[in-house]
Amino acid sequence: MHKSNRGSPDTHRPPEWRPRKHLPPAAPLLIALQLLIAAVPGVWPTRVWASAPQLAGLPAAWRDDRGQAFDLRTLQGHAVVLTMAYATCHRVCPTTMRRLLQMQRDFDRRGASAEFLVIGYDPDRDDAPAWHQYRETRHLTRSNWHFLIGTRATVEQTARQLGFEFWKYDEHVMHDTRILYFDERGKLVETRETAGYETTLR
Repeated sequence: MHKSNRGSPDTHRPPEWRPRKHLPPAAPLLIALQLLIAAVPGVWPTRVWASAPQLAGLPAAWRDDRGQAFDLRTLQGHAVVLTMAYATCHRVCPTTMRRLLQMQRDFDRRGASAEFLVIGYDPDRDDAPAWHQYRETRHLTRSNWHFLIGTRATVEQTARQLGFEFWKYDEHVMHDTRILYFDERGKLVETRETAGYETTLR
Protein backbone atom coordinates (compact mmCIF):
# COMPACT_ATOMS: atom_id res chain seq x y z
CA MET A 1 0.00 0.00 0.00
CA HIS A 2 1.34 3.40 -0.91
CA LYS A 3 1.81 5.81 1.95
CA SER A 4 2.00 9.54 1.45
CA ASN A 5 3.67 12.01 3.80
CA ARG A 6 1.33 14.91 3.39
CA GLY A 7 2.24 16.47 6.69
CA SER A 8 6.02 16.49 6.26
CA PRO A 9 8.07 19.45 4.92
CA ASP A 10 9.20 17.51 1.85
CA THR A 11 5.69 16.50 0.80
CA HIS A 12 5.34 15.94 -2.97
CA ARG A 13 9.11 16.01 -3.48
CA PRO A 14 11.08 12.88 -4.42
CA PRO A 15 14.07 11.95 -2.25
CA GLU A 16 17.46 13.46 -3.08
CA TRP A 17 15.90 15.68 -5.75
CA ARG A 18 18.05 18.62 -6.80
CA PRO A 19 16.59 20.35 -9.86
CA ARG A 20 19.10 21.87 -12.24
CA LYS A 21 18.68 25.59 -12.67
CA HIS A 22 21.28 26.32 -15.33
CA LEU A 23 21.74 25.16 -18.90
CA PRO A 24 24.91 23.13 -19.60
CA PRO A 25 27.80 24.96 -21.29
CA ALA A 26 26.99 23.36 -24.66
CA ALA A 27 23.37 24.56 -24.61
CA PRO A 28 23.82 27.47 -27.12
CA LEU A 29 25.44 25.14 -29.65
CA LEU A 30 22.73 22.54 -29.18
CA ILE A 31 20.00 25.13 -29.64
CA ALA A 32 21.65 26.36 -32.84
CA LEU A 33 21.88 22.78 -34.10
CA GLN A 34 18.22 22.26 -33.29
CA LEU A 35 17.20 25.32 -35.32
CA LEU A 36 19.41 24.30 -38.23
CA ILE A 37 18.02 20.77 -38.44
CA ALA A 38 14.44 21.96 -38.03
CA ALA A 39 14.86 24.04 -41.18
CA VAL A 40 15.88 21.03 -43.29
CA PRO A 41 13.14 19.35 -45.35
CA GLY A 42 12.25 15.86 -44.13
CA VAL A 43 12.46 16.70 -40.45
CA TRP A 44 9.39 16.11 -38.30
CA PRO A 45 9.82 18.08 -35.06
CA THR A 46 7.73 17.55 -31.98
CA ARG A 47 7.32 21.06 -30.62
CA VAL A 48 7.10 21.57 -26.90
CA TRP A 49 4.55 23.80 -25.21
CA ALA A 50 4.17 22.18 -21.80
CA SER A 51 2.62 24.07 -18.88
CA ALA A 52 1.92 22.36 -15.57
CA PRO A 53 0.49 19.17 -17.07
CA GLN A 54 -1.52 16.75 -14.97
CA LEU A 55 -1.02 13.00 -15.19
CA ALA A 56 -4.77 12.64 -15.71
CA GLY A 57 -4.53 14.88 -18.78
CA LEU A 58 -2.21 12.52 -20.64
CA PRO A 59 -3.39 9.85 -23.06
CA ALA A 60 -4.43 6.88 -20.93
CA ALA A 61 -4.09 3.90 -23.29
CA TRP A 62 -0.67 2.26 -23.70
CA ARG A 63 0.88 -1.19 -23.99
CA ASP A 64 3.66 -2.47 -21.76
CA ASP A 65 6.71 -4.55 -22.61
CA ARG A 66 4.65 -7.74 -22.29
CA GLY A 67 2.23 -6.48 -24.92
CA GLN A 68 -0.50 -6.00 -22.32
CA ALA A 69 -2.80 -2.98 -22.19
CA PHE A 70 -1.73 -0.38 -19.62
CA ASP A 71 -4.04 2.39 -18.42
CA LEU A 72 -2.42 5.43 -16.78
CA ARG A 73 -5.60 5.91 -14.76
CA THR A 74 -4.67 2.88 -12.67
CA LEU A 75 -1.86 4.97 -11.16
CA GLN A 76 -4.26 7.33 -9.43
CA GLY A 77 -3.18 7.78 -5.82
CA HIS A 78 0.45 6.84 -6.50
CA ALA A 79 3.49 9.05 -6.90
CA VAL A 80 4.87 8.67 -10.44
CA VAL A 81 8.35 9.18 -11.88
CA LEU A 82 8.23 9.48 -15.68
CA THR A 83 10.72 9.79 -18.52
CA MET A 84 10.92 9.10 -22.25
CA ALA A 85 13.68 7.08 -23.88
CA TYR A 86 14.86 4.91 -26.78
CA ALA A 87 15.73 1.27 -26.30
CA THR A 88 18.82 1.68 -28.52
CA CYS A 89 20.07 4.96 -27.08
CA HIS A 90 23.69 4.46 -26.00
CA ARG A 91 24.64 7.67 -24.21
CA VAL A 92 21.88 9.85 -22.77
CA CYS A 93 19.22 7.26 -21.92
CA PRO A 94 21.59 5.00 -19.93
CA THR A 95 22.47 8.03 -17.80
CA THR A 96 18.77 8.67 -17.25
CA MET A 97 18.22 5.04 -16.22
CA ARG A 98 21.05 5.24 -13.70
CA ARG A 99 19.42 8.32 -12.17
CA LEU A 100 16.08 6.54 -12.03
CA LEU A 101 17.73 3.64 -10.24
CA GLN A 102 19.24 6.04 -7.74
CA MET A 103 15.80 7.53 -7.15
CA GLN A 104 14.43 4.02 -6.61
CA ARG A 105 17.10 3.36 -4.00
CA ASP A 106 16.28 6.66 -2.32
CA PHE A 107 12.58 5.78 -2.17
CA ASP A 108 13.46 2.35 -0.75
CA ARG A 109 15.69 3.87 1.91
CA ARG A 110 12.87 6.14 3.05
CA GLY A 111 10.25 3.41 2.96
CA ALA A 112 8.36 5.35 0.29
CA SER A 113 7.11 4.16 -3.10
CA ALA A 114 6.49 5.40 -6.62
CA GLU A 115 5.61 4.03 -10.02
CA PHE A 116 8.34 4.45 -12.64
CA LEU A 117 7.22 4.99 -16.24
CA VAL A 118 9.49 4.87 -19.29
CA ILE A 119 7.65 5.87 -22.47
CA GLY A 120 9.28 4.91 -25.77
CA TYR A 121 9.90 7.70 -28.27
CA ASP A 122 9.73 5.39 -31.31
CA PRO A 123 6.85 2.86 -31.22
CA ASP A 124 7.75 1.56 -34.70
CA ARG A 125 11.16 0.32 -33.57
CA ASP A 126 10.91 0.18 -29.78
CA ASP A 127 8.14 -2.39 -29.60
CA ALA A 128 7.21 -4.65 -26.69
CA PRO A 129 9.91 -7.31 -27.34
CA ALA A 130 12.59 -4.62 -27.64
CA TRP A 131 11.63 -3.03 -24.32
CA HIS A 132 11.26 -6.41 -22.63
CA GLN A 133 14.78 -7.36 -23.64
CA TYR A 134 16.00 -3.94 -22.55
CA ARG A 135 14.64 -4.23 -19.03
CA GLU A 136 15.70 -7.86 -18.64
CA THR A 137 19.26 -7.10 -19.78
CA ARG A 138 19.53 -4.16 -17.39
CA HIS A 139 17.75 -5.86 -14.49
CA LEU A 140 14.96 -3.27 -14.42
CA THR A 141 12.35 -5.88 -13.62
CA ARG A 142 10.66 -4.55 -10.49
CA SER A 143 6.88 -4.57 -10.75
CA ASN A 144 6.61 -0.80 -10.21
CA TRP A 145 8.65 -0.13 -13.38
CA HIS A 146 6.64 0.11 -16.60
CA PHE A 147 8.03 0.42 -20.14
CA LEU A 148 5.24 1.76 -22.33
CA ILE A 149 4.52 1.76 -26.06
CA GLY A 150 1.92 3.97 -27.71
CA THR A 151 0.91 4.95 -31.20
CA ARG A 152 3.03 7.59 -32.89
CA ALA A 153 0.21 10.14 -32.42
CA THR A 154 -0.07 9.26 -28.72
CA VAL A 155 3.69 9.51 -28.20
CA GLU A 156 3.88 12.89 -29.93
CA GLN A 157 0.93 14.26 -27.96
CA THR A 158 2.44 13.08 -24.68
CA ALA A 159 5.84 14.56 -25.57
CA ARG A 160 4.27 17.94 -26.33
CA GLN A 161 2.30 17.96 -23.09
CA LEU A 162 5.29 17.00 -20.96
CA GLY A 163 7.96 19.13 -22.62
CA PHE A 164 10.02 16.39 -24.28
CA GLU A 165 11.41 17.49 -27.64
CA PHE A 166 12.44 15.03 -30.33
CA TRP A 167 12.55 14.70 -34.09
CA LYS A 168 13.81 12.37 -36.80
CA TYR A 169 15.83 13.09 -39.93
CA ASP A 170 16.28 10.08 -42.20
CA GLU A 171 17.62 7.41 -39.85
CA HIS A 172 18.81 9.92 -37.27
CA VAL A 173 16.96 10.62 -34.05
CA MET A 174 17.40 13.70 -31.91
CA HIS A 175 15.90 13.93 -28.45
CA ASP A 176 16.30 15.59 -25.11
CA THR A 177 15.74 13.81 -21.85
CA ARG A 178 14.32 14.71 -18.48
CA ILE A 179 12.73 13.15 -15.44
CA LEU A 180 9.32 14.27 -14.22
CA TYR A 181 7.85 13.67 -10.78
CA PHE A 182 4.09 13.63 -10.21
CA ASP A 183 2.67 13.57 -6.69
CA GLU A 184 -0.12 11.28 -5.48
CA ARG A 185 -2.73 13.69 -6.84
CA GLY A 186 -1.24 13.45 -10.33
CA LYS A 187 0.22 16.96 -10.23
CA LEU A 188 3.60 17.62 -11.82
CA VAL A 189 5.74 19.00 -9.01
CA GLU A 190 9.34 18.58 -10.24
CA THR A 191 11.14 18.44 -13.59
CA ARG A 192 14.80 17.75 -14.10
CA GLU A 193 16.75 17.73 -17.34
CA THR A 194 19.30 14.95 -17.20
CA ALA A 195 21.39 15.68 -20.28
CA GLY A 196 21.59 17.53 -23.55
CA TYR A 197 20.52 16.34 -26.95
CA GLU A 198 21.35 12.89 -28.20
CA THR A 199 21.79 11.79 -31.79
CA THR A 200 20.99 8.09 -32.18
CA LEU A 201 22.04 6.43 -35.44
CA ARG A 202 19.75 3.63 -36.54
